[in-house]
Amino acid sequence: MNLAIQDWPARERPRERLLAHGSAALADAELLAVLLRTGTRGADAVAMARELLVEFGSVGALLAATPERALKVRGLGHAKYCQLAAAAELARRALLETLNRAEGLASPGDAADYLKAKLSHLPREVFAVMFLDTRHRVIAFEEMFFGTLDGASVHPREVVRRALAHGAAAVIVAHNHPSGVAEPSAADRHLTRQLSQALGLVDVRLLDHFIVGDGTPTSLAQLGML
Repeated sequence: MNLAIQDWPARERPRERLLAHGSAALADAELLAVLLRTGTRGADAVAMARELLVEFGSVGALLAATPERALKVRGLGHAKYCQLAAAAELARRALLETLNRAEGLASPGDAADYLKAKLSHLPREVFAVMFLDTRHRVIAFEEMFFGTLDGASVHPREVVRRALAHGAAAVIVAHNHPSGVAEPSAADRHLTRQLSQALGLVDVRLLDHFIVGDGTPTSLAQLGML
């Protein structure tokens, strides 16, 4: 018979371990258990968290799950789903605050982290744009195009129009590959050239084009494609 978490030795309970050693010391399942607070009949919060990680395959996939998908899982009701969704959104907003700090983007990694949080694990391709001022501070982030990435679905003129509307001096664009493979395709390279040329006509610089998949997003600028 499984013991309830409150019956575990204090040094083994997730919340007590977090307070004593910091959140980085906890495994994924333990962190999820802190958010879930309770488990289901026959499974404590840690056991339930482990089951969720197996069910969804990763923390990112769990936190990006739609209500329709998540609420089909035993024990993950509306309250628990809302707790997880709120935690994920707070993490994304914290990243955006980092990008929007007074000194602007410190490195391509800052943008890559935020774009991965926003676009990874989405079930279809989404093309998004970060609009930046002259100091590379974030003015706005917009998801602009949805579906298959090709010439019919991504329109450079619309990116130019939104850049002018925001008064942007530079942009960073990104899209996800739901397959998880973040290698740039011929269409990705062609689109990057089109965007760079179109934005250049109105003195807006294309700083980078990230492809978000599994692992670290791929930067086309670092690959010399800009």
